[in-house]
Amino acid sequence: MPGSKVLVLGGTGPAGICLLRELIHRNHEVVAFARNPKKIPKDISSSPLIEIIEGQLSDTEAVSTAVSKSYVVVSLLGPTIGDWKVDPSMMADFYKHSLFPAMRQHGVKRVYAMGTISIVRPEDSRSLLRYCMVAFVRLIAGGAYRTIINIGQTFEEDAKGLDWTIYRIAGIPGGSDNESWKKDREDGKAFCGLGW
Repeated sequence: MPGSKVLVLGGTGPAGICLLRELIHRNHEVVAFARNPKKIPKDISSSPLIEIIEGQLSDTEAVSTAVSKSYVVVSLLGPTIGDWKVDPSMMADFYKHSLFPAMRQHGVKRVYAMGTISIVRPEDSRSLLRYCMVAFVRLIAGGAYRTIINIGQTFEEDAKGLDWTIYRIAGIPGGSDNESWKKDREDGKAFCGLGW
């Protein structure tokens, strides 16, 4: 039986920290699965609404524990452009061999995972800007590009029986500190993306 919390993967990066702030602001109970919990700011980690589970993506027992406490998974896991040594199969393997089995074991059906515009869907309209951006990333960061493509293929092929969405982004601007987050929230404008 699923738990009652939102499981956040990738919650120590700037976008993940903003997501944790927003979930706490909206009074959601959260499980943050983190390789390095010290990256989560004190104002977040001290909230009674958050539980932090330390673990590596390869630690299937810790992943299972985190999933067992949740009813939905929101993943911000992804490569960085500057990581030249990224293993293009690491994150796809995590989803396939660790997260998906844990979700099935604990009855958690819903997962939102970050992708990029490199993942192409048949219903996408053609865009020269998108084509150029993807070609540029593929040229200068082939490992990151391949990682994202592998994530997309893994969801298509291995997430059977799960309710999944890959949200595709090109980049997330802004800061993750409390003041930047508050300012962005208070201006009330939804950010729709750059160039779309």
